[in-house]
Amino acid sequence: MQPLYKFYRLALDDTDRLMALMILSLHALLVWGEATQLYSALLLCHYGFFLLWQPVLRQNAKLSWQVTAVIIIGAYLSMFYMNWWITAFWIAGLFALIGGRVFSSDPTRSRLPNILAATYLLAILLLWVVPKLLGSNNELAAAEFLLVYFLPFLPLTILFLAAKNKPASYTTNIDFFYTLLIFLLTLIVILGSFAIGTIWQINYIKLLIFAVLGLAATLVALSWLWNPSATFSGLELLMSRYLLSIGLPFEQWIRKIAMYAEDEPSADAFLQAAMRELDSLNWVSGVVWQVGNQSQQVGETTSFISTFSFQQLHLTLYSRWQFTPAMYLHVQLLTQILGEFYEAKLREETISQNTYMQTLYETGSRLTHDIKNILQSLGTLSAAVEQSSHASDDARLIELIKKQLPRLSQRLASTLTKLEMPSIDKKIQAKVGVWWKSFKQLNTHYQIQFEAPATMPKADIDPDVLDSVVDNLIQNALEKAKLEANVLITVALMPSQHFCLEVCDTGSAIAAEISDRLFKSHVTSKNGLGVGLYHAAQQAKHAGYELSLIDNSDGEVRFRLEMVAQH
Repeated sequence: MQPLYKFYRLALDDTDRLMALMILSLHALLVWGEATQLYSALLLCHYGFFLLWQPVLRQNAKLSWQVTAVIIIGAYLSMFYMNWWITAFWIAGLFALIGGRVFSSDPTRSRLPNILAATYLLAILLLWVVPKLLGSNNELAAAEFLLVYFLPFLPLTILFLAAKNKPASYTTNIDFFYTLLIFLLTLIVILGSFAIGTIWQINYIKLLIFAVLGLAATLVALSWLWNPSATFSGLELLMSRYLLSIGLPFEQWIRKIAMYAEDEPSADAFLQAAMRELDSLNWVSGVVWQVGNQSQQVGETTSFISTFSFQQLHLTLYSRWQFTPAMYLHVQLLTQILGEFYEAKLREETISQNTYMQTLYETGSRLTHDIKNILQSLGTLSAAVEQSSHASDDARLIELIKKQLPRLSQRLASTLTKLEMPSIDKKIQAKVGVWWKSFKQLNTHYQIQFEAPATMPKADIDPDVLDSVVDNLIQNALEKAKLEANVLITVALMPSQHFCLEVCDTGSAIAAEISDRLFKSHVTSKNGLGVGLYHAAQQAKHAGYELSLIDNSDGEVRFRLEMVAQH
């Protein structure tokens, strides 16, 4: 039992060695089968090795009664109806099966057995079987010795090739297209040789040369016509268009779907237009599509139904006849393209909605920031009223209210305008000197030191933005002054050609974890820094200014508001 098991592992458990045994049994059948009584035995031996080698059914697969019946019928027919014509077609089929693997993606080392086997089959077909069909044995009598005794060295080489480099789970591939193409070309050579030999009655060697050279010339012409030049695409483009345009020009479908995606305002409108376009095809009777719980239909239903699904889109297509496999793949491609455009349209709507919500959020944040600054100014006035206890204080309080209320009323009216019409960003232009004078008057009641150069910058500024941002900086400094003693606050207008203003206090430095994210995101702190400064920085950026923290140390915390673009 041990030697038999080793023989099975060495020979019958290897695809290439089974192929070699099949070819050797075929050689014995062709050369010695007719002259001996072993014809039936050799035929069954070859048939058995073929069944073990064949790439369609695995060796460990369970055979159904239908497959078993086909195998038995095949063996019976081969026993009693075998002739040279059937042999020629049989060898042509084997050559196609083996030759088709040569064009597969197997490694070069794995292709060598297939190349040797294909060489043997082509040689035995053209130099032994076809001459038998034409009765030209005498013309190849000189080559008979080589065919009988030296040609078997090709399958013997396959038999003794080492298989150690082959993967353990090696599975042979069948390329149907190449296999069919090689089989048809082999039949052309066989039938062409027979036709030429029967009609012209010429020497078989000349006949073979004519047939092979004629086939080679035809293949060269087809290969040139496949892609002849850069200016003429040739048969390759025609074949691609045919495969992609079964019943419909592919590029026309893409153009129409893209047009609907661009013209229709919503994803649902695009889907309805695309479905009407799909229903207009001559092989489509009706379409039913479902998105979520909503289902819609165009056209009429038939008994030929095909279903397709793509993410949220479920499509049922009713055709006028049953789809072929190629047609089904084509329709699947069309519906997938439709689904991709539909998903893109949904993403476009989502992005538009998110942009709208982001705009509302940013507008609300800016307006909230403006209203907070206005309320802080009103709170300061209220505190001044509560602290007034003398007649002299009342006079100064009235003067302060006369200065502050018109400006606060103007800022509040501007904020309400933005709230009613957030899409309209109305900018007010003013000179730096005018704004600076008004700003100092409105904030004289604070313990703040104001500094300005002798010559004011001549740039035009947006007073609303500056009031909002600088008020925020001042309020943050005043909050710090309430918590820390002896804090001096300075607001300095810097000498430069463009607007540049600095707000500095002598309090403690801002914590590093807060200062790193001060203008990038919302930050909460005990001093109130963070949220207001984030919105102030965004407001300044939209208006063409840059808000930055240039010094951050104990005794000197300095913010700078600088114009970066002319508005």
